[in-house]
Amino acid sequence: MPGMALEMTSRERVAAALRREEPDRVPYCEEYVSRPFAERLLGWGRPSSDAVNLEDNEFTADEYRELAQAVGLDNITFVLRAPVYAEKHAGQDGILFYGRGLISSAEDLALVRLPDPRRDSLYAEAEAFARQKGDYSAWFNTRIGIFSTMLSMGLEAFSLALYDDRPLVERLLDTYVDWIEVVAERACQLGFDVFISTDDFAFNTAPFFSPQVFRELVLPRYQRIARKIALPWIIHSDGDISLLLDDLVGLGVVATHPNEPNAMDIRAVKRRYGDRLCILGNVDLNLLSLGTPDAVDREVRDLVRDLGPGGGYILTSGNSLTGYCSEANVLAMSAAVRRYGRYPIDVPGRRGERSP
Repeated sequence: MPGMALEMTSRERVAAALRREEPDRVPYCEEYVSRPFAERLLGWGRPSSDAVNLEDNEFTADEYRELAQAVGLDNITFVLRAPVYAEKHAGQDGILFYGRGLISSAEDLALVRLPDPRRDSLYAEAEAFARQKGDYSAWFNTRIGIFSTMLSMGLEAFSLALYDDRPLVERLLDTYVDWIEVVAERACQLGFDVFISTDDFAFNTAPFFSPQVFRELVLPRYQRIARKIALPWIIHSDGDISLLLDDLVGLGVVATHPNEPNAMDIRAVKRRYGDRLCILGNVDLNLLSLGTPDAVDREVRDLVRDLGPGGGYILTSGNSLTGYCSEANVLAMSAAVRRYGRYPIDVPGRRGERSP
């Protein structure tokens, strides 16, 4: 048909969206999929009951491609994160909860022993994963270090130390940032297509700390890492990061994820930043776990209608595919983006308004 985009590969589709262009259709991606969800969906065996260690990759490339095909994903993701020094507790559905931080003094810093980022063997699995990506967009998922610092200290101790012992915060943060500075440069040479960092730094109502603290403590270190990232850089943070978006744009970040429902107005973000950022998000996990396929279909339809025109939009869940997501609802989300997301977008209804 005249005006219809030619069929793209998943990698081409995601790359076009990240350039804020219109691909053949709106891509569907996830920054993370839990192993228990994949096991349940694909029948790989008895779903895991233990908490998944989110600091380690959970899938081979073959497994992730099988998962991507089943779910309809346009991306596959490899996870490599520095360890967090906190108590860890197993939750239901393979969810890992962090408890008390183990770093409360300068003496405790001796506990922090990160894998050698200059050792080739650290990257062997990641390199093999990228080499087997096929036509998918391969994402390298890591953390810059502010969230690892907060978890390793505990939120309360971290917050107090910002004022009572800033040198301790900076020493721990620099340990993580020094590590990822080497890892980021190396990761961008392995054949991945996207670099995504997943440091949460906000509650549902505001950032964990003031914009002033962000600009004093976090931003200079992010600027250092930005010089090492040679791939399109997506930043993930849950919560309301509206006050920090201008700073993130200034870093050269190409996209934000997930523009969390009930915390961020994703449509307002698209209106204000759509000429500078690709927008990722944001089908609510509550809907994906407790809703119906029909309700998921309507939600995707409205998101595609309001955010898809002009390009620069990638549909994702409002966080990730967790172990408690309904398989039927996830498949409904994937089917809906194919139903409504073909360019040029032609979805009935008034833009900016949700359907009843």
